[in-house]
Amino acid sequence: MAHGKICYLELPATDVQRSSEFYAAVFGWNMRRRGNGAVAFDDATGQVSGAFVVGRPPSPQVGLLVYIMVDSAASAVAAVTAHGGEIVQPIGVDAPEITARFRDPGGNVLGIYQEPAAARA
Repeated sequence: MAHGKICYLELPATDVQRSSEFYAAVFGWNMRRRGNGAVAFDDATGQVSGAFVVGRPPSPQVGLLVYIMVDSAASAVAAVTAHGGEIVQPIGVDAPEITARFRDPGGNVLGIYQEPAAARA
């Protein structure tokens, strides 16, 4: 692992089952149960892991903003809304960058990012 690489996230959740289903369905994250019963996740690349935490307030305002890489921003936006998330900034606001922001079922605001080269493919 490279020095300085982001490797772990804790995502506040009001309903861990709902949040875990959301991230698995929308972004293909792998869910696993730890020995203590907590639900943990690995991103689709297996390079970033984390856990859902209860009893911690969500991050509903943009401060520190984490973006999740996607193949298609439009498809990701559709999946977010289909699985109980809410789009809070549509695609196009950050043009020429291909981004959107969403609120997950736990109330956290995160971003979606599509590589511009992927848009031309």
